[in-house]
Amino acid sequence: MKKLFAMMIAVLMVISLAACGTTEEESSAPEAETSEETVTPESSEAEQESEAEYGPVLAKIKENGKLVVGTEAQYAPFEFKDLDANYAGCDMWLAQQIADSLGVELEIVDMAFDGIIPAVQAGQVDMGIAAFTKTDERAEVIDFTNLYQQDEQLLIVKAGNEDVYTTVESLAGLQVGAQKGTVQSQLIQSALPDSILFELDKYPSLALEVANGNIAGLVVDGAVGEALVASNDQLAVANFAFDPAVAQFGKAIVIQKGNEDLVAATNEVIDKVIADGSFETAYEEAKTLAQELGL
Repeated sequence: MKKLFAMMIAVLMVISLAACGTTEEESSAPEAETSEETVTPESSEAEQESEAEYGPVLAKIKENGKLVVGTEAQYAPFEFKDLDANYAGCDMWLAQQIADSLGVELEIVDMAFDGIIPAVQAGQVDMGIAAFTKTDERAEVIDFTNLYQQDEQLLIVKAGNEDVYTTVESLAGLQVGAQKGTVQSQLIQSALPDSILFELDKYPSLALEVANGNIAGLVVDGAVGEALVASNDQLAVANFAFDPAVAQFGKAIVIQKGNEDLVAATNEVIDKVIADGSFETAYEEAKTLAQELGL
């Protein structure tokens, strides 16, 4: 009986161990299966679909529901602020048209002019709209849209000196101002090689230097120069003419490289507002408002 009892216990132990082994194997299988099913979450698939449909910047614009534009809001009539501190100017009008066409809100970021392109490159803003002149040098690091405006360059001097500074020679050895990081700085160096380049961050500060007689003059876009003169009777347009071949600058929007879809979408808006004349209307209205504000 003792032998029979011992054999029965041994059999029961074997059956118990076998059952435990089966239970562990079966319980581990669903965990492995569950792990495989959660490798690709729905949010990841949605992001992949969005990136497949849009380039990186346009995808971000659509996802966030807003277009972030970098500008330097002291360059009337292109970009400035009205009496209520609202952004105004034909560039800001154009920015709103682009945002509307994309079906998103517009957010403006005011910054130093020479910091806008680096901000676009770094993705801190979606595009830069600040009367940017299209140049080969800039095109190496940024993409440009189609041109939306062209302007001559003016030499602004102290009132009474209109006929004093009329030639390249008359400006030799004298300081001529331009906003830092602009093509006007390059123009002074190339077209006025014997003059001394004087740079500041803001045009109102440069205008003050001219009015006070500290520098001979400043070089600026035609519309901006006219606005400066209209708002300050201490300034005047010099009877000086730059060669149009080197001083007729076209304005375009800057966008991070590798975003051809955003460039194309922006070009559609530019082409439309140029063709229907609405940009020209916005440009003239901005000039009028800037003069009324004394900018």
